[in-house]
Amino acid sequence: MSQNNLTRSRSQIFALLAPYLLGAFLLIALPAGISFFISFTRFNGIDRPLFIGWQNFQLLRRDPLFWAAITNSLLFIALAIPLRVLGALGLALLYNHPRRAVGFFRAAAYLPTVIPDTAYALTWLWILNPLYGPMNDALRLLGLPAPSWLADSAWSLPALVLISLFQIGEGFVILLAGLRHIPAEVNDAVRVDGANRWQIFSSITMPLLSPWLVLLSVRDVALSFQNTFTPAFIMTRGGPYYSTFFTPLFIYESAFDGLRFGQAAAAMLMVFLVTLILVGLVYFIFEGQGFDED
Repeated sequence: MSQNNLTRSRSQIFALLAPYLLGAFLLIALPAGISFFISFTRFNGIDRPLFIGWQNFQLLRRDPLFWAAITNSLLFIALAIPLRVLGALGLALLYNHPRRAVGFFRAAAYLPTVIPDTAYALTWLWILNPLYGPMNDALRLLGLPAPSWLADSAWSLPALVLISLFQIGEGFVILLAGLRHIPAEVNDAVRVDGANRWQIFSSITMPLLSPWLVLLSVRDVALSFQNTFTPAFIMTRGGPYYSTFFTPLFIYESAFDGLRFGQAAAAMLMVFLVTLILVGLVYFIFEGQGFDED
């Protein structure tokens, strides 16, 4: 390729990437930089920001609500992500092979993911109503205890975990693509050698699917700190007794209820650092699994 053609090709690539790069700068990089600056200031959204150094972080260190929010968020992640990954894996294995109406069931598994978060939360607010909700009606018909769900501090966080388990459509699609990526000849070869279904799954499917599982786990860790805001805000408002008071709700109330934008930005920065630690931990645990082609 001549120098002119190479220059023209690079210019075309840059022209295609320019709208994305501009959007990423305006919508991600610039707000992140402003938030980083505000985290070191006292700012109420009206007056000029006043630089106060590390005081916002020191206030967070002594704030029991912040630690309650962090604890609830980590507990939600510890409960929800393994169940979400296992649920997505189960659906992918179930609907991987062609069968009658498999397209309909795949669409049904993905459908809850495209429902707007507000509508989804309001729907589950009705389903989990302890007096006339269909969930408790079904439990009573089966002779099982009917919890108060969102009105009980012991059941409110598990209820939000349960709600999150029905929005695994994106993970289901990712793992379904991972299963399609596994060559059929590999499964056929080990099946001819006498391997049963469990041996094929444990020795072939899982090792080859590990990169996709790592990708899904990292994605869920990064998003779980954000996705708890809408259900907690609409369904419980952080209660009862702060049992569903997550970090996004703490940041929202600090910024827009208390007009403590500096403290909210500092909390956001702390959440970002915790997310990096969790993502690094997931990568360290699964490092190299499924990536070695030898």
